[in-house]
Amino acid sequence: MSRDDALQGRWAVATFFFVNGFMVGSWAPQIPLLVTRFSLSEAVLGLLILVFGLGAASAMPVCGYLITRLGSRAVMRVAGILCASALMAVAAAPNMVTLVAALILFGALLGSMDIAMNANAVVVERRLQRAIMSSSHGFWSLGGFAGAGAGGVVAEQWGHLAHAGAVTVVALALVLLAIPKLIVENRPALTAGGGLKGFPRSPLIYLTGVVALFSMVPEGAVLDWAALYLRQEMGASLAAASLAFTAFSGAMALMRFLGDGVRNRLGAVATMRLSGLVAAIGMLGAGIAPTPLVATCAFALTGLGIANMVPIAFSAAGNQPGMSSAAGMSVATTIGYSGMLAAPSLVGFVAEYTGLAPVFTGFAVLLAMVVLMAHLMRPADTIAPHPAPTSDG
Repeated sequence: MSRDDALQGRWAVATFFFVNGFMVGSWAPQIPLLVTRFSLSEAVLGLLILVFGLGAASAMPVCGYLITRLGSRAVMRVAGILCASALMAVAAAPNMVTLVAALILFGALLGSMDIAMNANAVVVERRLQRAIMSSSHGFWSLGGFAGAGAGGVVAEQWGHLAHAGAVTVVALALVLLAIPKLIVENRPALTAGGGLKGFPRSPLIYLTGVVALFSMVPEGAVLDWAALYLRQEMGASLAAASLAFTAFSGAMALMRFLGDGVRNRLGAVATMRLSGLVAAIGMLGAGIAPTPLVATCAFALTGLGIANMVPIAFSAAGNQPGMSSAAGMSVATTIGYSGMLAAPSLVGFVAEYTGLAPVFTGFAVLLAMVVLMAHLMRPADTIAPHPAPTSDG
């Protein structure tokens, strides 16, 4: 495969990251519409969101199994096309039973697409022999921003069905445009890393998953609780409180597009140590901040640090020696995303007794532990050339 083909594959997988983020972002404007359509209480809505997340987490190990046997491109093609249409199933659900089924399907397709595109990004890194994972996640952030930003306007003006239909058209067009350019890897043979029922034997991949978990849980906590922290505990106005996550996500998106250059220059281990240190300082600053402005700046610093941590952890998982990228990726993503599912309720339980300031301070300790575990990211520094494909996966 020529370098031009590899570069086209790089932009094709970036398109899938954008579409996945776009679908997640487009789901956000549908949530208040669901509340109105089905007269949902906060408790029921929380359960439905949990069902959505469980659908994603449960599909990831299955998807890893399929990628191991069929290749990431084959799974991306199917998951991408189906996922592009899945929001319409949610929007068109006529009753609660159908809605639950549609949410499980939507979450499962998003999760399948997620692990497949991350596995494919590892293949692209090997072909190009340079990091592209951070900027790929940057395209995910950009897609989420576009989906949430435009979705609210469309849904308000034309309703939930028109919004879902427009999302389907845009997402499907992008997926179909990208599919022919996706890189085809060899169909992976069963590796020596497989243990009982196909689970990897090496403890290093599970520790890499823990690093992903420690990196993702603080991100989810800022998403769910930062605005409430500024509003209720620091007395910020609603507008000022909303800037906390805006500053965090904006800084994260910017750093993700710059992160590959940093990682290519410093290496994955050094970049993870530096990122973890910056994130820990930012989270600690948010927990002890005397004013909402200082807390908002601290959350922005946290976003700069966290931005490259998950991409590096996923790249390390996909480059584990002795196992396919799909096997390593499925373990890391399942552990990481499962933690994000449990984090919001755990934070709420603890914060009820302690307030949110000690919680954010505690997350600084978690991020400091990532600094100590950064040496586990060494496989991400061993991006090696990938053999040319012998068949169309």
